[in-house]
Amino acid sequence: MIPELTPLFEETHLMGTRLTNRLAVAPMTRVTATHEGVPTDKMSRYYSRFSKGGFGLIITEGSYIDHEFSQTYEYQPGLASDDQAKGWHAIVDAVHADGSKIIAQLLHAGALSQYNRFRNETVAPSPVQPKGEQMSFYRGNGPYRTPRSLKDEEIADIISHFAMSAARAVRVGGFDGVEIHGANGYLLDQFLTEYTNMRDDRWGGDIERRVSLSIEVAKAVRHELGDSVPVGIRISQGKVNDFVHKWSEAEAGAEVVFGRLAEAGLSYIHVTEFEAWCPAFGENSKSLVSLAREYAGKLTIIANGSLHDPIRAVNALRDGADIVALGRGALSNPDWPNRARTGESMMEFDRGLLAPIADIKNSEVAATHTQ
Repeated sequence: MIPELTPLFEETHLMGTRLTNRLAVAPMTRVTATHEGVPTDKMSRYYSRFSKGGFGLIITEGSYIDHEFSQTYEYQPGLASDDQAKGWHAIVDAVHADGSKIIAQLLHAGALSQYNRFRNETVAPSPVQPKGEQMSFYRGNGPYRTPRSLKDEEIADIISHFAMSAARAVRVGGFDGVEIHGANGYLLDQFLTEYTNMRDDRWGGDIERRVSLSIEVAKAVRHELGDSVPVGIRISQGKVNDFVHKWSEAEAGAEVVFGRLAEAGLSYIHVTEFEAWCPAFGENSKSLVSLAREYAGKLTIIANGSLHDPIRAVNALRDGADIVALGRGALSNPDWPNRARTGESMMEFDRGLLAPIADIKNSEVAATHTQ
C-alpha cells in the first residue's frame, strides 16, 4: 500500500451500509439491455468486473422509471417492471458475491429523450427545445425535439413513479440503495435550470422553487423505502447537451440546493463536474464538492469528475468528499482499486470503448475472470 493512498481504502458506511473502501464506480450509460429494458448477461459480466477489481460501491447506469415518458435511450435498462428488476437481481448477486455494494440509479429523461418505445413526444417543465444535438453514440440523430410542458397531475405521477421504481429496485432487484438522477440535463435538472424552466407555478421561479421537484422526489422515495436504505441524488451544473453551464446564483444557489436537499431525507449527494477540484464559479471560488460539504451538513458527499489519478482522488477527500466515484478511470481500469493499492500503473482511457455506440464491448467482458 502506498501510504499517501491509505485514505481511499478506509472502511466507511453509507447509512449503515458497510463499504470496504471509499471508491465507487460512477453511473455510465452503456445501452446494452434488451429492447424491453431487461438487463442482460453481458451487463452482469461487465458490472462484476468492478466488484472483482476492488471497488467498494457500484452505482449503475440510469434506469428509466415508467412506461410513459422517462425512457432516454434505445436498449436502456429499466426499473419500470418486475421483469426488469428481476433481470437486475442477477447483476446484484454477482456484485455481492465479491463483497461490493450496488446502488440503482433512477432516471427520467424529460426533454433529452432520444428514444422511447412508449410515447412519441417528450415532456419537460416548459416547451423549450434543448440545446445541441442528440448523441450519436447513444443512437441519436439530429436536434432534440421541442417538448411539451408537464401538467400538475403528470408531475405528481412522476414523483410516484420514482418512488415505485425505488421500491422495485430494492425489494425485487435486491439493490442496496437507490440514487435519484438530478443532474446532467435530464428532467429533474431541467426543472432546476433557469433557462429550461419558464414556469410561474410552484415548480418554477427562483432557485428554491426550481429545486423543489428534486426535493419532493427525494421525500417520496425516502417515504417509500423507510429509514434503513441509502437514498442519494446526483447533482451537477454541466449537462450532456450544455457542458459549460453554471448556476447564475453562484454560491448562493449552491447554498439553497445543497441545504434544501440535506433536509429531504437523503443519505448522500453525488456531485459531478468535469474536473471536480476546479472552482465552481470562477477564479477564487470553492469547488462544488467543497460547497456541498459546507452546506449539506452531515450528509455523505460523493465526488465525481476526472479523479482517475490516485492523488487527485485523495485530494477530493480532503476537499470534503467521503467517497470518490470514477467513470472513465473505471472503464479503463475495472481493477483500479487493486492497481492503486499495489502501485501498479493505470491504463489510459480508450475512447474506442464508447464508439461507434457506447454499448458494452465483447473485449470488456472477455477477461472478467482475470480481473
